[in-house]
Amino acid sequence: MTAVADALETVTGIESHLNPPPSYDLADHPVPHGREEIWRFTPLKRLRGLLDGEASDARLTWTTELPEGVTLREISAAEARELGELAPNDRPSALAVQNAGGAVLVDVASEVELSDDQPVVLRLHGESADDVVWGHLVLRVGAFAKATIVVVHTGSARYAATTSVLVGDGAQVNVLTLQDWDDDAVHLGRDAIKVGRDASVRHTAVSFGGDVVRLHANVEYAAPGGEAELLGLYFADAGQHLEHRLFADHNQPKTKSNVSYKGALQGQGAHTVWIGNVLIRKVAEGIETYEENRNLVLTDGCQADSVPNLEIETGEIEGAGHASTTARFDDEQLFYLRSRGVSESEARQLVLHGFFADLIRKAGVPSIADQLTQTVEAELAKNMLGSD
Repeated sequence: MTAVADALETVTGIESHLNPPPSYDLADHPVPHGREEIWRFTPLKRLRGLLDGEASDARLTWTTELPEGVTLREISAAEARELGELAPNDRPSALAVQNAGGAVLVDVASEVELSDDQPVVLRLHGESADDVVWGHLVLRVGAFAKATIVVVHTGSARYAATTSVLVGDGAQVNVLTLQDWDDDAVHLGRDAIKVGRDASVRHTAVSFGGDVVRLHANVEYAAPGGEAELLGLYFADAGQHLEHRLFADHNQPKTKSNVSYKGALQGQGAHTVWIGNVLIRKVAEGIETYEENRNLVLTDGCQADSVPNLEIETGEIEGAGHASTTARFDDEQLFYLRSRGVSESEARQLVLHGFFADLIRKAGVPSIADQLTQTVEAELAKNMLGSD
């Protein structure tokens, strides 16, 4: 066996216990029963048919904003595979590929540079929670291009989708997905990102609406030198289940990843789940990685599950770490503000703004930053958080 073959076997032979092996074959992704590690937090009974695989003619309504240098067209599932997308790694994403009837390709040409205030915008809207909808989206950004892409989900549906983000060598890409569904929607999504040589990608997942939202973002590297930043913001209300799962697969040397998710919970039965995992393979020498999750519990009756993980196969790394916290409002912060004449409700708003502000700024999408701040305020206003 050659040295190249030895290295390839090393890369492909390691499996993460939190990230099943990728496969387009649905038989490799059996219907979960809830006792599997990757499904044990998810309320399977509330997914309402999204694990059964039944095809549907229902579609979401699309509206788009495509700057010059960006094209959109439909392609087959086979063409999406030929482009080098990452194969599905769970049943919903495999079903989405099987049942979507093809993929939508958004193509940013090589060396095109789009400003931050000129994003590519895709707005997807559902009409009814009775509709089962399958989605397959490919976002390809050519070599040395620079682009911001925003995907917004609104309305209602039972929606399972897989999104592939293919980042060319030397490209700079900022992707933000906003889940602003109606209260009865169910959304199972996977965003699979492949980072080219010396390229950088920022991916931000923002989840506010929906009955159940379960998103899986994972990154791997096509060559050395790639960097990935995975950000997230979520706010769960009474009865909502918001679940975010992250997987950074350092399969190339000299790569970087940084994960930072923040969430708030309020209301009886509000449940958030954050599962972070970083796999550092034997060949991935000289990498840097860090992951963190912060949760702010605003009322009684909430539950936040947070599980960071590191799987390390080599000691030749620049740095690796993780952190997780779940806490209530800081009494000292509230006391400081109240002592200066700020009402309790206003003090809580200020603390919450401070909690989320840095992450909203890092998301780097000026056109949507104000909307995110306003939505956080609206979510906070749904419950009476203290009295003046």
